Amino acid sequence: MMENSLPTTQHAVRVDVSGGPEVLHWTEVEVPAPGPGEVLVKTAAAGLNFIETYQRSGVYRMPHPFVPGSEGSGTVVGLGPDISAGTVSLGDVVATAAGSGTYAEYFTAPVGQLLPVPAGVDPVHAAAIPLQGLTAHYLCRSTFPVESGQTVLVHAGAGGVGLLLTQLCVARGATVISTASTPEKKELSRQAGASEVLDYTGFAARVREITGGEGAHVVFDGVGKDTFDESLDSLRVRGTLVLFGGSSGQVPPFDLQRLNGAGSLFVTRPSLAFYTRTAEETRWRAEELFAALEAGTLDFRVGATHPLSEAGRAHQDLESRRTTGKSLLLP
Repeated sequence: MMENSLPTTQHAVRVDVSGGPEVLHWTEVEVPAPGPGEVLVKTAAAGLNFIETYQRSGVYRMPHPFVPGSEGSGTVVGLGPDISAGTVSLGDVVATAAGSGTYAEYFTAPVGQLLPVPAGVDPVHAAAIPLQGLTAHYLCRSTFPVESGQTVLVHAGAGGVGLLLTQLCVARGATVISTASTPEKKELSRQAGASEVLDYTGFAARVREITGGEGAHVVFDGVGKDTFDESLDSLRVRGTLVLFGGSSGQVPPFDLQRLNGAGSLFVTRPSLAFYTRTAEETRWRAEELFAALEAGTLDFRVGATHPLSEAGRAHQDLESRRTTGKSLLLP
């Protein structure tokens, strides 16, 4: 079922070959048809995320050509077959981290991965919630369930995930230490609740100093190659390193025996797909995030917006770490 008078073509960002930001082309493509269990969404905003830079550059192999983007928000304008009655309706405002080709004026998404956007939440700002919000939630609620009294190290504390993760950990009674690269970013991280904000150079020694030589219970590391070794050095005995990204590059293979000598440490490399495997789990995470937003204990910061047609410039800003909070792309 489709809204009347939907166009057959749209403008979208397309990648024909792997490369730098210059390979992101604003061009005309067909409007996708929703498949079984999918909806068609008219885009209010698309979320900008590091995974799209990996896909664009060839770090993650993709079939070409393709339209990037999995995160977005907007209005449901089409329903595919095999959708149960009452699950979603034309006109619903939704957000998702599991869309296909959200760098476009229209995108498709599976019904089971839709987040209903509550009344009063700006549909554009809702695009800031799914990927980074759900990521921050699964990291501190499931991958390493943060508890009161624990010490947590959050890298890139002024980034989209970092700001949300800090707030969620503080709300659970943890002490958060973060890292950030500039005075402005350090102040943003403090505003989110970090008790100490460190430089990237020599952060492990400072974490041990702050914790009386013990180290952190957990390190949430989305930076990767440049921070990995010191992240391990920041942990206390039986501490956990959660490597959830690689904004500085991918971590090379390392000797697992290091975990033994450093104190029976744990290392895990999670991803969102395995923490949103069912509609029920996805809905639970979204409900907690929106409830925290309404209660005022969580603030989603939109750091920048860019026209979709300037996605290349947005990628340049993201890869050069000139961004804070969430960056959105607007059709």
